[in-house]
Order: sequence, then C-alpha cells, then structure tokens
Amino acid sequence: MLDANAKSDEFMNKPLTENVHLPKDHPKVARPRVGVLLANLGTPDGYDYWSMRRYLNEFLSDRRVIDYSPWIWQPLLQTIILTKRPFSSGAAYKSIWNEEAGESPLMTITKAQTEKIRAAMAKRYGDDVIVDFAMRYGNPSTKSKVEKLTEQGCRKILFFPLYPQYAGATTATANDEFFRSLIDLKWQPTVRTVPPYFDRACYIEALAKSVERAYAEMDVKPDVLVASYHGVPKRYLMEGDPYHCQCQKTTRLLKERLGWDDSQIQTTFQSRFGPEEWLKPYTVEQVARLAEEGKKNIAVIAPAFSADCIETLEEINEEIRESFEEAGGEAFTYIPCLNDDALHITALCNAIDDSLAGWIE
Repeated sequence: MLDANAKSDEFMNKPLTENVHLPKDHPKVARPRVGVLLANLGTPDGYDYWSMRRYLNEFLSDRRVIDYSPWIWQPLLQTIILTKRPFSSGAAYKSIWNEEAGESPLMTITKAQTEKIRAAMAKRYGDDVIVDFAMRYGNPSTKSKVEKLTEQGCRKILFFPLYPQYAGATTATANDEFFRSLIDLKWQPTVRTVPPYFDRACYIEALAKSVERAYAEMDVKPDVLVASYHGVPKRYLMEGDPYHCQCQKTTRLLKERLGWDDSQIQTTFQSRFGPEEWLKPYTVEQVARLAEEGKKNIAVIAPAFSADCIETLEEINEEIRESFEEAGGEAFTYIPCLNDDALHITALCNAIDDSLAGWIE
C-alpha cells in the first residue's frame, strides 16, 4: 500500500492529460514528450533564379555570416550581388541536384540522417522522444518545426546544430534562430543545445574509418590527405571564435587515430568570400602548390560538414579538383562526408544521449 505522501507524489507527477479533473472546456494538452531537433545550414527550394535569390538573400543578410554594417552591405547585396549570384549559384546547384527527389543532396542526406536517428531513439526511448529536422535558411524553417514539436507535446526540446566544430557563422546563428523561434510561444518548452562534437572519440573514429575504407580501394595511396574545412574571416579568430582551433584539433586527433605523421595530412580552408583575409591556407591554392611540389596524388576530406552539399560536391569535387589538375596533379580523390554512415549516426546518437541526461531514462 502507498502511504499518503507517496500517493500525493504519484498524483503530482502524472501528465496533465491523465488528470480526469480537467474542465470540459479546457484546451487539449498533449502528453508531455521530449523533442530532438536536428539543424543544418539550409538549401534553396530549387536552382531557378528566384529560388536562389530568396535563399541567398536570407543567408547573406545574416549578421553572423556577413557582419559588415547593413548601411554598407545591404545596398551592395540587393543591387549587385543578388542580381548576378543567383545565376552562378543556380548553375552550381543544378550540377549536383537530386532531380529524382526534386531537392538538393543536403536535403536528401539530412532526411536520411533524421530517419536513422529517429529509429535509434525509438529503440532507446519508445515514443517518448520525437526526432525532426530543420534548416537555418530556407525550408523547413526552424520556427515551423519548433511549433510542430510543441504541438506534439514536447515540453523539452534538445536542439542539435549538425556542425562538428563550433563557429559563430554556423552553430551560433543556428542557435540564435532556435531561440528566436521561442519568442511567440505562449508556453515555452525547456530547452538545451548539443555542444560541438569535434573531438568526440566516436566522431573521430567515424572519420578515420571513412579514410581507411577509401584508401583500401586505391591501388596507389595518396601522397597527402587534405582536410578541408569551411573558412571564416581570420578576424573572427582574433575576436575569440574557437572554430580555427577546433578544426586543428580534429585534424590532429584524426592523424593520431590513423597513426600518421605530420607529412601525411594537412589542414586547409575553403569557400573564401569577400575582400578580407580568411583562415589560411586556402584549399584551392594549397592543392595547386602540392601538385607543383610533386605530390601528384592527393585525397581530400571535409570534416566540418556533416553532410555532402554544394561546398563539397561542387566546390571540392569540381573547382578544387580543377585547380589541382591544372597545376599538374594526376590523381584526386574526394572522400565523401560521413552523411548517414552507421558510425556517424552512432556518434550523433551518443551526443544526443549525453545531452538528454536527466531529462529521460
């Protein structure tokens, strides 16, 4: 038999929807659950001019991405950049577009990651945890998915920006958008964010296995593995952004796990935009130097991207490859992102489990 205090505790801990004393006219309240919201950068809805313009306008208007004064930047963006860039960016997206699904590869891969993480969470927690995804720019928006999760009864939401290394222009702006999405909610959920996972052993292991698989399929091993990370202005590092240091640590841990020496792997940065100095060395220039130095066989991996996208499938595998070959390079291998690889999904699920501690058994 339960004593009086135990009965009281049992009653107080029951979900509201099990309380038979709710008035008949009380709004319906869903059973309390926990939401896990994955977030990636984003994708245009199509590669036509107007889809590209909408997407680029949202992306390039983000002060976390371009922090110049709006009085200077917006006239330039609206009158020059967004007049021309949608055409070139649209052509780049068209070259990699998943025509069968009618979406970008990033969308296809993020959906696959979400399905596998959802299945893994269901095995652990049943239907007490709901897993969904959103994009920082474009669709589905973070706001729409937060609203959907709260409507499904998620009184707690774990937000997971899918960037291994933290950067203000990626992780922070995703978090900003998530927090903004809470402003209009009458009943805000309790929230947490997943920290960067750049040095987690299971993530490094997944990276190492992807390299080992790729190398095992080659008749001649590459002279150098180039770890190419998305770049940011060098000024951001000087202002306290930890991204550069976290990228360097990821490369070091990967090198140590593979048992290599410093000559076998290099860290570089890609996707430079604008006139100021960015983190160096620039990938597009470094691969050309390697070819000129006689390293004719290289491989490139992109540890900062959780899913293949325009920066990997088009920029690395087309533009950077071309720079290497024009400088005399002979063999260029791009090692795909971890995407929905089983070890990657395990690493992401482990990060989720750690962040759910105390919220659910």
